[in-house]
Amino acid sequence: MAISNDLMKDLYARMRRIRDFENAAAKLFAEGKVPGFVHLYLGEEAIAPAVCKCLRDDDFITSTHRGHGHIIAKGGDLNYMMAELFARETGYCKGKGGSMHIADRDKGILGANGIVGAGHCISTGAGLSIKIRGTDQVCVCFFGDGSTNQGTFHESLNMASIWKLPIIFVCENNHYGISMSQGRHQAIKDVADRAAAYNIPGVSVDGNDPLAVYEAAGEAVARARAGKGPTLIECKTYRQHGHFEGDPATYKPKEEQAAWMAKDPLTLFAKFLIDNSILSADEIQAIDERVQAEIDEAIAFADAQPLPTPESAVVDVYSDIVEEVRSR
Repeated sequence: MAISNDLMKDLYARMRRIRDFENAAAKLFAEGKVPGFVHLYLGEEAIAPAVCKCLRDDDFITSTHRGHGHIIAKGGDLNYMMAELFARETGYCKGKGGSMHIADRDKGILGANGIVGAGHCISTGAGLSIKIRGTDQVCVCFFGDGSTNQGTFHESLNMASIWKLPIIFVCENNHYGISMSQGRHQAIKDVADRAAAYNIPGVSVDGNDPLAVYEAAGEAVARARAGKGPTLIECKTYRQHGHFEGDPATYKPKEEQAAWMAKDPLTLFAKFLIDNSILSADEIQAIDERVQAEIDEAIAFADAQPLPTPESAVVDVYSDIVEEVRSR
């Protein structure tokens, strides 16, 4: 696929937006301003922006407990995201969902959730809906390496393969399922090898290289739109923090952590852009400053919003049809 300079500039801006949002979330959580659990996307920023640049506004994505990067990459509103983290009523889920449950149907974001492997099934439903409705939309399912040991992974790939559903399964292999390394929870080196069992393409790429991810995702999206069925893309990457904020991550060898920090996707991509005269150092700095201003604005917005009222605890609990029946 052709990769223009403008596309690369936009990729960098999206990656920087995720990095700064996550750094802010970590700081705010440490200060006690963000309640609940927070699972950060730090170190994985090259994946979601590159994949989502291959999508249209009407395409779908499913996310995970580590979903901030996916939401931002698909065009989620930073103000509403931050308000949700602050548990304010103007957040995406009216302050009642928190970090792990952000959704925006208008942007095709079918929702993050805290159930490991749940996105596999949601994406299969979305893919079946697309096929029944006869559109050329696609659905991207983001998930981690640990969830590929769940039955939902195998069931979903099997059904998607049989029915040739337009799904791109994107495994963000950060090499850890909570505190257990991939080498201890799987006998295979490449998650992409599991595609062979379902007779679909399986591709393993450097998940810290946004251009490699973009090319693989572009081919998979084109294949899905053409009615040829799903693809499994494994993006090898590394989460720089623990499983959640507060996890000391002492189970990660120091040498391993240092090696992956040296392959930080944002730092390497910025260097690539400068070395190839796509952006100057001053232009990189200007993007960084603009994005930081966006994050600061989102924090100020969230901090000024009201908390949900006690009465709102029972709002949105029932579906519309149940509420209609109850009102009769």
